[in-house]
Amino acid sequence: MHYTKNPYLQITVIILCLFIISCNSANEKKDKQIVDDPEQMDKNTSENISATLDFAVKNKGKIDDSIRLNLVAVVSDFYAANSHQPVWSSKEKWQPFADSLFQFIANAELEGLFPKDYHFKNLRSLKNKLDTDSLKRMDAALWTKADLMFTDAFIHVIKDLKYGRLQSDSITISKDSSLSSTFFINNLNELLEKKQFTGLLNSLQPVHKGYWELKNGIKRFLDSMDRKTYTYITYPYKKGDIKDSLFFIKTLQKRLQESGVISAATKLSDSTQLNQAIQKYQKLKGVKPDGKISSSVIKMMNISDAERFKRIAITLDRYKQLPAVMPEKYIWVNLPAYYLWVIDNDTIALESKVICGKPETRTPLLNSVITDMITYPTWTVPTSIIAKQYLPKLKSNPGYLARLGLKLVDSKGETIDGNNVNWSKYTKGIPYKVMQNSGDNNALGIFKFNFNNPYAVYLHDTNQRYLFKNSSRALSHGCVRVQEWQKLAFYIARNDSMNVKEPDSLKYNTDSLKNWIAQKERHRVDVKNKIPIYIRYFSCEGKDGKIKFYDDIYGEDKVLREKYFADK
Repeated sequence: MHYTKNPYLQITVIILCLFIISCNSANEKKDKQIVDDPEQMDKNTSENISATLDFAVKNKGKIDDSIRLNLVAVVSDFYAANSHQPVWSSKEKWQPFADSLFQFIANAELEGLFPKDYHFKNLRSLKNKLDTDSLKRMDAALWTKADLMFTDAFIHVIKDLKYGRLQSDSITISKDSSLSSTFFINNLNELLEKKQFTGLLNSLQPVHKGYWELKNGIKRFLDSMDRKTYTYITYPYKKGDIKDSLFFIKTLQKRLQESGVISAATKLSDSTQLNQAIQKYQKLKGVKPDGKISSSVIKMMNISDAERFKRIAITLDRYKQLPAVMPEKYIWVNLPAYYLWVIDNDTIALESKVICGKPETRTPLLNSVITDMITYPTWTVPTSIIAKQYLPKLKSNPGYLARLGLKLVDSKGETIDGNNVNWSKYTKGIPYKVMQNSGDNNALGIFKFNFNNPYAVYLHDTNQRYLFKNSSRALSHGCVRVQEWQKLAFYIARNDSMNVKEPDSLKYNTDSLKNWIAQKERHRVDVKNKIPIYIRYFSCEGKDGKIKFYDDIYGEDKVLREKYFADK
């Protein structure tokens, strides 16, 4: 086939290519710019900063193929307000706070942070070149990159120290959660003015005692940390999804290889070989070798020091979601630790074991206040229990509830005989309440503490007090059972008595509570000085310079780890 050459087309193509090259050259940042006179370095660096930021803003923070500014909009606003002058160096010499920031980033793990988030690798390489190579020290392009990365790193550090990395949720009550440029620029300007690096960063962090106790344990943890990287296994996988299940088996095999259970050349081609490998792993860990793939086995494989450090990071960030100043008195329930504290002026005034919800009926995280207390309460059975547990048995035995000491109550408050109800027509629920009268055998025990919440949960005593001896106490249907309920009730009563003011009068005190309990009388009393309650999920805490870890009973940390820290 013959083509005729078109000279006009060729000329057009050449012009277009030249135009593209010209545009690229205009946008291209200089990779090298030698400045002979140190007195001129700041002027050249300032010009470069302006041009480089223009490029970065248009390219989603990208400076070159290896550097991307994480908070380019804030960085750009800062330099625009400061005439694009270099901050971290002057006349080819580092400012003292540049060294302070570099050392902070190098040791960022002590703060529950990750050095890689703050350009550490690039800064280390660049700083080494500028410190040791006299020719490179004359390169304005390198000083420009260094200044921009230091500024971006500083802004990112104070963001993470102040606000954390977790997104706000329904229980986050920190009121100071704005991410405006003004906050970051003001703090950077304060550093430049006062040059008090450590004091500034400490002032941004939570004042909560537990936060600093946890941080104080990090160094000891890091000193003995096993830094070997193990493959993280996501479980459960999607059943019936062949691609997902094959990936799971491949990941599991790799993890078994890392533990030395099988060799790198071994291929687990069938379930028998896989079960045998898991048995070897279980023996290695000193647990019963059943060879079964289960959540407990996968959980064991995923527990490494690297994963524990991520849980430390998550917990520190959870403190940052609390208000800057906590109330003078409040109730603190930490679900993974199975305890309740009454905090009075930053001191633990009362401590109690608790029982919280099972993973399938988990206790919700919430903020509220104790509004009232009831002695010898009745129990209204949650609809979820009725539908799942009681309804199937009522269909074969209409008298089942009566045998359990429960009664059916209609919308008018009248008791209904279960034998007169056609249970077969109900599938998901029933048009009645199921209630248990007050008494020593009541599921709520002798005492109940109410607080407003959309989940219909509360604190209470229990008629199964023997369960408090268990180390794992995620056993309830969602409410929190309190072992030291009597001490809690008396604390609230004393607090009300001490703070009652004229013309108010108090209708109860500790003596009346004791009498009602002794007489087994049902009473409801309003709490005048309503005490805040926080139900939280903190899976580790610091104590005496050490860090104690608790089971991730609801998988809350697992979710956050996979969402925010999967690449760490």
